[in-house]
Amino acid sequence: MLVNIKEAIKLIEEGKILHIAADESLLEQLPKGKWIAGTTPYFITEQGGVTCKDKLFVNEIDCAVDCKITVYDRSNVFNITKDSYHNGMTFLVIPFASDIAVYYSKEAPYSNDLLMNPTVGWITGYDLSTNATAKVYDGSSGKAYNDKAVALHICLPDDKIASLGIVNIFDIDSNAAKIEFPEDTLSVSKCLVNGKEMLFADYILENNIDTQLPLVADYNGTLINVSIKSVSEGNKTVELYAPVFAGEEYRFASPVSNYAASFTEQLQSFKDLNPIFSCNCILNYLYGKLEGKSTPPFAGPVTFGEIAYQLLNQTLVYAVVTDK
Repeated sequence: MLVNIKEAIKLIEEGKILHIAADESLLEQLPKGKWIAGTTPYFITEQGGVTCKDKLFVNEIDCAVDCKITVYDRSNVFNITKDSYHNGMTFLVIPFASDIAVYYSKEAPYSNDLLMNPTVGWITGYDLSTNATAKVYDGSSGKAYNDKAVALHICLPDDKIASLGIVNIFDIDSNAAKIEFPEDTLSVSKCLVNGKEMLFADYILENNIDTQLPLVADYNGTLINVSIKSVSEGNKTVELYAPVFAGEEYRFASPVSNYAASFTEQLQSFKDLNPIFSCNCILNYLYGKLEGKSTPPFAGPVTFGEIAYQLLNQTLVYAVVTDK
């Protein structure tokens, strides 16, 4: 829910367990309490997508019977699996372009322990019209970080269970070339296109690939996007928002004629869902022109990357708590 600063402070002072997203200027005003937060001025509310610096998006985690907040760096971020409750869920916020964000994006798929407990969250951002820095907040200490991750571990009642889901409007274009990469990386030079080695930048430019479309791979039955950040004709490199992985087969996504309509169509099957958290990618927000458009039943921050165990792009991520 989108609230003003007084309403947010009241919830904190009442001892509520909260996940918060807002502009840095508002987060700096919050008192200490049972909350974590990340920076972004973009939100999708029940009324539609908005850019807003005078309100905060708050998820009240009223299903939790206990919680703890932990700060991590790259040396111990995968301790989140040890620190989580036996029956619970972890909310994780990581600053965009930080060393820990890069490390988590590359290593999370190799952490089998991570799959043992639902971990959901997002990469925090900033107003794209400014030169601001993404930050995360540990509400228990009131400290902000641009180089660490903050997790809110919650414990659920014995009769409840948490689960995660994603909404991906993209599908693999079966007619597109098969692309493979020699290493796990966020910055690509060479690749194999249908088995032939070439520079990825040249392939994209020579074939007039629409870089608003992500690469898509099937990761154990789930379609995962890798979004294009930039293509440098001079340096012959392609920068990505999430890493590609050696040994995976990628193809570019099938074209989407209408982003908003595609979301509406995909969301029909979720109308009876009651998520306790959701977030949607800034690329979906921009490319899909989601300002003023809602995505029911999902509302939440617009993010610079989504976390459902591992880092995702151009995806809507959500969490639900249901009876066992």
